[in-house]
Amino acid sequence: MTDNIRLAPGDTAPDFTLPDADGNDVALADYRGRKVVVYFYPAASTPGCTKQACDFRDNLAELNEAGIDVIGISPDKPAKLAKFRDNEELTFPLLSDPERATLTAWGAFGEKTMYGKKVQGVIRSTFLIDENGKIEVAQYNVRATGHVAKLRRDLSV
Repeated sequence: MTDNIRLAPGDTAPDFTLPDADGNDVALADYRGRKVVVYFYPAASTPGCTKQACDFRDNLAELNEAGIDVIGISPDKPAKLAKFRDNEELTFPLLSDPERATLTAWGAFGEKTMYGKKVQGVIRSTFLIDENGKIEVAQYNVRATGHVAKLRRDLSV
């Protein structure tokens, strides 16, 4: 297994164009001029990922009022994302990266420890991208529970 790349504040966020839950392409460039949280999660409809997505949903109004949009990215196919979105009433884009190219470019896929073993997988990660496409916050190995509240505290939102 190889070392994971890690993005840091000040780095240019790697561009992406990925299909959303409805199969429509969404690009990071679509968000230029606004701040955006891009978060990576392992799998739709799992307990931790559901908790995290619902936390973002429940805090979306305050984030939006602060000029921050939210995008979630996982390796799930659009149909699974659509079911997840509809079941949990999620109101922000969920993007599909089954080839894991974007996950890898952001350092959100690679070696991690799970139940004491080293495995390859999605590393739960969250980034805040500024209006010019630069990374303001880069957080790896975040916890699903309580993460959004901590992020809001860190951003004073």
